Amino acid sequence: MKGLTAPLVATAAVAAVYREPLLPFLLPAVGTLSFGVALERLDRGDLGLREGYLMVALTWFVIALVGAVPFVVAGEGTLASPVNALFESTSGITTTGATVVQNFDAHGRSIHLWRSLLQWMGGLGILVIAVAVLSQLSVGGAQLMETESQTRDINKLTPRIEETARLLGWIYAGLTGLMIASWLALGAVGLGPEVSLYSAVAHAFTAVSTAGFSPRQGSLGAFSPAVQWVTIPFMFLGATNFVLLYYLTQGDPSRLRESDEFRFYVQVVLGLSALTGIFLVTSNQFESAEAVVRHALFQVVSILTTTGYATVDFNGWSPAAKHMLFLAMFSGGMAGSTTCSIKTIRWLVVAKGFRRDLFTEVHPDAIRPVRLSGRAVDEGAVRDIYAYVLLSLLLFVLLTVFVVTDAARAGVGVGEFEAMGAAAATFFNVGPAFGDAGPYGSYAGFPATTKVAFTVLMWVGRIEIIPVLVLLTPTFWRS
Repeated sequence: MKGLTAPLVATAAVAAVYREPLLPFLLPAVGTLSFGVALERLDRGDLGLREGYLMVALTWFVIALVGAVPFVVAGEGTLASPVNALFESTSGITTTGATVVQNFDAHGRSIHLWRSLLQWMGGLGILVIAVAVLSQLSVGGAQLMETESQTRDINKLTPRIEETARLLGWIYAGLTGLMIASWLALGAVGLGPEVSLYSAVAHAFTAVSTAGFSPRQGSLGAFSPAVQWVTIPFMFLGATNFVLLYYLTQGDPSRLRESDEFRFYVQVVLGLSALTGIFLVTSNQFESAEAVVRHALFQVVSILTTTGYATVDFNGWSPAAKHMLFLAMFSGGMAGSTTCSIKTIRWLVVAKGFRRDLFTEVHPDAIRPVRLSGRAVDEGAVRDIYAYVLLSLLLFVLLTVFVVTDAARAGVGVGEFEAMGAAAATFFNVGPAFGDAGPYGSYAGFPATTKVAFTVLMWVGRIEIIPVLVLLTPTFWRS
């Protein structure tokens, strides 16, 4: 809790520079500092299994509550509502990018920076917790990261867990700084006339974290094509396994080349981009080939990596092109990254497992393990992945049914495709959907009960379901 004081004070300093109210940030800063000091004085034992699960499940929820305070205290626009404020804060810290903001000009620069900073902290937080906590709890994400990065123990990149987390954090910060410098360079040479230091920092925070909040109503559509092209690789890298990026910084690209998941990740991005581009051409969506390639690649990378930026209002695209983006919502990037959704490694294991099952149907006596990058995947992990994918799809369907039903109860017009898009975009932490919740729209029009459901499911989707289910299991607490 005490760690939230520094970003709140830093945002207050930005508010002072732009002569905006300081109270929205100083009030929660004092509260978190006081509460954090009080917690430190409590007797602390070793972190056990139960406490670890509890910490993983509640960390994002508590930070979301604190993160909503500046929105309510500022009292500006749609964020003044406590329900909307909690929705926006949860969307930020879970790196979802779904917003209830309708009039971006109604909010000061410090509020928009706080939205971006929440997402940057959320992206960093999932990296640190994946290494320092989930790996100790035998939660699947860390085990998958070890398999695909060809690392026996991700905690042994350095002798101490804290050092490993710090190392990955430096890579994360380095990518953020590189994007800021890239944007400023484009502005300096005249290829990004809209770029300022503020916009470069705000967007770097939300691109590397694959989160997608923008202080501009038009998202990345408010910037030049050059800026859009430069942003694509940072979204892509943010959704790449950071352990592999670490080895790349150490002059060892072989692990990246030999990673089955990385090759699959690239193939999915290029395949969906090519199909989207073809559908844009056949519908005469854009006049130039460059525009077709840029918008198709940008939107697929943005949605697939769960970033959620937009260069254009894709609500106006053909149904076929929009369905490509809808499919991309279910992918996500690599394990061990800042991305959300189901993740490519699980889909790869499902595909390899299905192919193995077909083979064993023909050859019932054959023993053929599922392999990733030459290593056999434990059969228990394969079963867990099947269960996880099935459970994710089931929760998505249930959320869709709830959205449609609740909208009908409240007299809000929500079509089935729009409901499916909103359910996928929130539960899989993508952000923008279709219809009113599209890239240039807002979730503000949904009933309050639906927004509460979205808030809960964003939290569940970010921590990947299992810790929440463990907390709801009575036998776990009695054992």
